[in-house]
Amino acid sequence: MNKKIKTEAVDHLFDAILSLEDRDECYKFFEDICTVNELLSLSQRFEVARMLRHQKTYMDIADKTGASTATISRVNRSLNYGNDGYDMVFSRIEDPQDLEEGQE
Repeated sequence: MNKKIKTEAVDHLFDAILSLEDRDECYKFFEDICTVNELLSLSQRFEVARMLRHQKTYMDIADKTGASTATISRVNRSLNYGNDGYDMVFSRIEDPQDLEEGQE
């Protein structure tokens, strides 16, 4: 874990996120706390990670998400050398059969 981001303020933010109960609450909170562009950037990175896990090519990912190859590469580096945060979340939300079949 990056010690630079482990602060009391970040703990408070994460506690707030963990208090959200459903998608509607997430929309309300994130629309207040993020700009539209910030939220779209976060969701784009998450979609890039999902597509990389499904073995999609950089070209396919760029075409579908509009992400630059630099962004795709950065997300790929996090998937391969990061803190396994993406893997942790994907293991909780994806059907394992989807990965086996390479579905989106």
